Amino acid sequence: QLQASGGGFAQAGGSLRLSCAASELTLSTYYMGWFRQAPGKEREFVSCINWSGSSTYYADSVKGRFTISRDNAKNTVYLQMISLNPEDTAVYYCAARGPTYMSGPYYRRAEYDYWGQGTQVTVSS
Repeated sequence: QLQASGGGFAQAGGSLRLSCAASELTLSTYYMGWFRQAPGKEREFVSCINWSGSSTYYADSVKGRFTISRDNAKNTVYLQMISLNPEDTAVYYCAARGPTYMSGPYYRRAEYDYWGQGTQVTVSS
């Protein structure tokens, strides 16, 4: 139901934009999050956004470099990533919680109801 895309290879200092589109969910009524999982590590919170886009939150490790946004008309959520570094290498997952109009934030994996399949981001030094 959630399809993440936009991953790929980038050099350190480069940028990528991830997208998360939904096929059966109306994302305008869902709270959305991005998580990532590096090899051998737990899946960790990256960023989240409420239904209207008025409230956003970021992990300290990406604050100032990543920007989450949404276009409800396109039923899509984005994660713009700049100033990438090798530590950002991971599979990135989008997730949806809801339907809800709560502002969050929701940092924990268990708080999300739907997950995308993930998209690989690899950053070389």
